[in-house]
Amino acid sequence: MDYGPLIDQRRARLAELESLIAEPDFFNDAKAASVLMKEHRGLQKLMALWEDFQTTTRNLEENRELAKDDDAEIAEMAGEEVPALEAREEELGIEVQYALLPRDITEDRDALVEIRAGAGGDEASLFAGEVMRMYERYAEALGWKCEHLASSPSEVGGFKEVVLKMKGDEVFRTMKYESGVHRVQRVPATETQGRIHTSTVTVAVLPEAEDVDIQLRPEELTIQATRSGGPGGQHVNTTDSAVQITHLPSGIQVKCQDGRSQTQNKEKALEILRAKLFEAKQREENEKYSAQRRALIGSGDRSEKIRTYNFPQSRVSDHRINHTSHNIEGILAGAVGEFTELLQKAEMEQRLADSGLQS
Repeated sequence: MDYGPLIDQRRARLAELESLIAEPDFFNDAKAASVLMKEHRGLQKLMALWEDFQTTTRNLEENRELAKDDDAEIAEMAGEEVPALEAREEELGIEVQYALLPRDITEDRDALVEIRAGAGGDEASLFAGEVMRMYERYAEALGWKCEHLASSPSEVGGFKEVVLKMKGDEVFRTMKYESGVHRVQRVPATETQGRIHTSTVTVAVLPEAEDVDIQLRPEELTIQATRSGGPGGQHVNTTDSAVQITHLPSGIQVKCQDGRSQTQNKEKALEILRAKLFEAKQREENEKYSAQRRALIGSGDRSEKIRTYNFPQSRVSDHRINHTSHNIEGILAGAVGEFTELLQKAEMEQRLADSGLQS
């Protein structure tokens, strides 16, 4: 496929953005400026990729010609370069294709990660705590910031529920594949017969919602101050500062008690509520996606089993891409990228097929 016309369109848009950025009042609207700056960086990256791709293609053609040279030494040297250049050209071609795909509006956003203990009682709540720490370490490795918005600790030291906010580059684009049911199979510490138990944890990754996405009307909200629950600990403030908000049209309830004041808890609860409502809105829009792509990024159904962590066999299996890792300790220590990269690749391949960009 000839990408020249598409590249020309993007180059024209880049020039347009550079003119806008040069305007003296460009940063007066900080939010709009931020959106345009992200688009500008993406287009700059595309142009750099395209230039690299063209240079590699030219070098490959030159070496193929030199490999036919009458001088045996020159032909041999050129021929040795061809396989590496072919591999590089293919790799860059795929990256250019990906960069040309339309981006989802949520891909560059920060994310809220809701982790809930499912079936399995105490064992499920303990694993919910391990999943939370897995994501905290993953975020740290990627240079993201991680903040606790809400939590409900269990009596055994785990969590019945915890909500994290992750801030950084392309957080939702990276974390969205974690939505679904995570199943753990292991022998609990309290099990005297050595039997393997199966427990589950549900993860929902929500893109951060902005005011323009969801507008909360005061008349649609019931806001109550309640007493903080749970056994206490570093993430729980056992005072009367907890806030519960109910969104009357949808029936969604959010409770926050981790903040130091009612005002802080109210702000966090509204942030979570806005993200939940935005997720529901996005889920409706995502019905236009192909069935195969929905299988990769999650259908939005929180009952969908996506991954199994089997401790006796030291393996982690992702059921969407049929990939198994035997590095369970590393995964739980934050090496989630092993799955993310494969899931991103599978989704991009499907999007390319759907878009007609694939050559």
